[in-house]
Amino acid sequence: AGVSRSVAVVAAYLMKTQGLGWEQALAAVAAAKPDAQVNPGFQRQLRLYEAMGCAVDTGSVFYKRYRLEMLSERFSEPQDLPREVFAVDPTTVCQTVNTEVLYRCRKCRRALFRSSSILSHTEGIGPTAFAHKRITDSARLAGNGQEKCTSYFIEPVQWMEPALLGVMEGQLLCPKCTSKLGSFSWRGDQCSCGRWVTPAFQIHKSRVDEVRTLPVGNFQTAKT
Repeated sequence: AGVSRSVAVVAAYLMKTQGLGWEQALAAVAAAKPDAQVNPGFQRQLRLYEAMGCAVDTGSVFYKRYRLEMLSERFSEPQDLPREVFAVDPTTVCQTVNTEVLYRCRKCRRALFRSSSILSHTEGIGPTAFAHKRITDSARLAGNGQEKCTSYFIEPVQWMEPALLGVMEGQLLCPKCTSKLGSFSWRGDQCSCGRWVTPAFQIHKSRVDEVRTLPVGNFQTAKT
């Protein structure tokens, strides 16, 4: 007893008050308590805590990705997902002046998600990551000087819920016009840049338009 959870708590305190990295904090505790053995789960949480600037920020990309990874490891086929996992459907909130970019279905213009829902990832190594299988069209494009990431990987949005329950993977369709937007997989999927993302909820960039709200007036600009 007292060699894992309590050690992690003390390490987090040192990170917050002394500005130490998570490994430095654990080393400092271990120097005073040689039998300290923090389990991998708590180490993962300390890494997350450091990535969030030693604060609990539920809006952080790091926190959102961690929460989704925990869900994908816990459920073989998610039957009931916590409501807080889903980002608010942008069509259910009042339209106000917002600095966030809004993404709409290119076909029917239905609002789908905001820029705060995008979960960025470290860029992969490109086409060489697909050497083990027939190279995909998107990966081939990435190798020809085009944009390497051809999809947005995002957190689940409320309109996706019916498609996600009870299955491990499937298509993501526009809730209004049913055109194909992308796909999802709780097991993960590979971005065109070569990076593996788990779980993966990806929207193809070619299927949506960016809509930016201008600071003056009520005009909007769409990027195609």
